[in-house]
Amino acid sequence: MIRVLLVDDEELVRAGLRAILDAERDIEVLGEGSDGADVPGLVRRLEPDVVLMDVRMPRVDGITATRHLVSSWGPDGPRVLMLTTFGNDGYVYDALQAGATGFLLKRARPAEIVQAVRTVAEGESLLFPAAVRDLVATRGRCGGDALRGAGLTEREGEVLRLMARGLSNAEIARELLVGVETVKTHVGNVLAKVGARDRTQAVVAAYESGFIDPRRPV
Repeated sequence: MIRVLLVDDEELVRAGLRAILDAERDIEVLGEGSDGADVPGLVRRLEPDVVLMDVRMPRVDGITATRHLVSSWGPDGPRVLMLTTFGNDGYVYDALQAGATGFLLKRARPAEIVQAVRTVAEGESLLFPAAVRDLVATRGRCGGDALRGAGLTEREGEVLRLMARGLSNAEIARELLVGVETVKTHVGNVLAKVGARDRTQAVVAAYESGFIDPRRPV
């Protein structure tokens, strides 16, 4: 069972998300919050796997709440899936930098919302390659290859570039003609060397550092 916490200042949005998610056999909405200030207490009490959170809220926004979650719980904390109205919202970029695993448009179809929750709950990152690339190109600071000192092998660099295209482990395995377990090992090495919590953070770091040029298709 995937345990979900909903955080949005609009009651109608929370009600709609709850109706969509509670209809699934493998997903349970544990509770709701109306502001980022509610998140620490709710997470401690409910221990959700995924926090579905609005990026903009009146008192404490989703970015600040995400940053607090990541610093307090680290890799063992819940995954944050950020809700936004616009895919090119600069706040989304800030949220990804803060530690959000991915973002989801509020106008997404019910099936997309359900799949997004399942994806991040399984430890994968919800990446929209073109959107992330555009966000970093307009908001990020790229200069040189700051990941050169990370000591990535040639194969690990290949894996990171494929991650930036939004490919899953299975898709990367097919692309490189290797086993999925081998890919998992490479992904783990990339995250460790880059100092990233998950794939999303690794891809953002790759773009920001200049390892991958966000102005060019991957």
